[in-house]
Amino acid sequence: MGIKKDRVNWNLNLLFDGDESPDIEKERISTEFAFKVFIDKWRKREDYLKNSEALKEALDDYESLMRKHGTFSKANFYFFLRSDTDMDNASVKAKYNQVKEIGKKLSNDIQFFSLGISKISEKEQKKFIDYPGLNRYKHFLEMSFALSRYLLSEKEEKIMSLKQETSHQKWEDLTQSLLAKSEKEVLTDSGEKKKKNFSEIVGLIDSKKKDVRDSAAKALNEIFVDNSDIAEAEINAILANKKVNDEIRGMDRPDLARFLEDDVDPEVVDRLIKTVAERLDISKRYYKLKANLLGVKKLAYHERNVAYGKIENDWTFEKSIDIVQKVFGNLDKEFLDIFIRLIESGQVDVFPKQGKRSGGYCACESISMPTYILLNHNDSLIDVKTLAHEFGHAINMELMKKKLNSLNIGTPKSTAEVASIFMEDFVIQELLKEADEETRLSILMSKLNNDLNSVIRQSVFYSFETELHSEFRKKGYLSKIEIGKIFQKHMASYMGDFVEQSPGSENWWIYVPHFRYFFYVYSYSMGALISKALQSEFKKDKNFMVKITEFFSSGTMDSPKNLFLKLGIDITKKEFWNSGLNEIESLLKETEELAKKLGKI
Repeated sequence: MGIKKDRVNWNLNLLFDGDESPDIEKERISTEFAFKVFIDKWRKREDYLKNSEALKEALDDYESLMRKHGTFSKANFYFFLRSDTDMDNASVKAKYNQVKEIGKKLSNDIQFFSLGISKISEKEQKKFIDYPGLNRYKHFLEMSFALSRYLLSEKEEKIMSLKQETSHQKWEDLTQSLLAKSEKEVLTDSGEKKKKNFSEIVGLIDSKKKDVRDSAAKALNEIFVDNSDIAEAEINAILANKKVNDEIRGMDRPDLARFLEDDVDPEVVDRLIKTVAERLDISKRYYKLKANLLGVKKLAYHERNVAYGKIENDWTFEKSIDIVQKVFGNLDKEFLDIFIRLIESGQVDVFPKQGKRSGGYCACESISMPTYILLNHNDSLIDVKTLAHEFGHAINMELMKKKLNSLNIGTPKSTAEVASIFMEDFVIQELLKEADEETRLSILMSKLNNDLNSVIRQSVFYSFETELHSEFRKKGYLSKIEIGKIFQKHMASYMGDFVEQSPGSENWWIYVPHFRYFFYVYSYSMGALISKALQSEFKKDKNFMVKITEFFSSGTMDSPKNLFLKLGIDITKKEFWNSGLNEIESLLKETEELAKKLGKI
């Protein structure tokens, strides 16, 4: 499939035809008018809090408002995307801040509605839940009722919302912006020294050439040191803000807000994290194997992801497209259709550049807006997997758009990574089909690396976050040195004796944005292990794809626990999490045996 050069950047014309488009102002007027109509109709009424039919009418109006406009407006989404590909552009930042302020005001003006519903008495709640006319909003109501004990008055909720920007988001944006604009001279794969931006340097860290990756690591360590004082202030500011929020809401653990938002029982995540913590021997064995294969006593910290074997950085975007296209076509025609449509519509921004946010993501802010994917493709095998991963999110979103109302669309973090890891794993399995034994060993090592990063590393990240919040709440402030020691302790816990906690690695927490999202990381572990269960069922019976597609289309129609039970998966059981870990260990054993067979160890 040929990709034209003009299709590797976002086509934001699907939203607006430029930063100065008159349609931006028209959209603002239209959105504010729609909100005013809703508020004028329902602000002073209380019948919808007592009468089932009135509540249905109100929710129908609310759903229509969210479908057509949403509190995260089209202009807000547009400038969010513009900002992430041009983080040094002050004009874009200013416009983004302006539309965010409008969105915040609208969100605050309308929150009386959700607050009112959440405050419905327990006696009345069952009446609404059982009313047939409200069936399409049933789980939306259940989640609203579950939040009720932690919500404040309307005025207090407005304050909480308004301070989020100054007490959290602007701090996070500062760190990300400083990293994005950082540049250092590094050795490249061509043997030349060139000035590269942060995202490009991150791409060089896994180079097959040791002098290149060592140069990249040195540059990253320098960038982190350059920004460490700011990062220290930033992380303490947002930890303090989080502590205040939890105390005001009466939340007894720092991750409780995450669980409520994700619609998952704390006991489920606790069981997951504890089960993984008991199996850290798997990752330690892997790093021992990798060190032996690479002929070193220990891997440097920055070398833990370096590819073993024949896998070169020749995975061009066009080549990656061909592989992912084939896999999606074999899985389900609709997956392929979505993939082609988003590529050809310019909804993927592919290559790194100065001022562009690092990493990758899939973003869609409402049922009526297009889905966009951000990549930083550097022609490595990891980039092929990232392409499949982010398109897993996109397929998940596009399937939901077809089936759900605007109050049920979206995935809680507890299930957000299932589709993405599902797609990613099948791409790796496709690569294994035609591989000889040498190449197979290389790909198996890469797959294990990915599995361990998704399951064990992210679980350990969660434990790091837990201790970080705990220590902050004990001491009131943590220095970058203290944070670094906590970080290195947890990294060592799963890497073992065959990965060195190299000087400088104590600062690598600085560029992990997920620590600012608070306990998001468990979802990768959960998603990976659940994905393995879905893959296993599909391999036994190809007709199971019907159920998988149904799950990908389900959004928040029910709790994750109940949605998985419909698939025959009980996520409350320790045995379930161990079954996924057993699969990883089995893959590790297969890889160890292949390495011995080939005389590599």
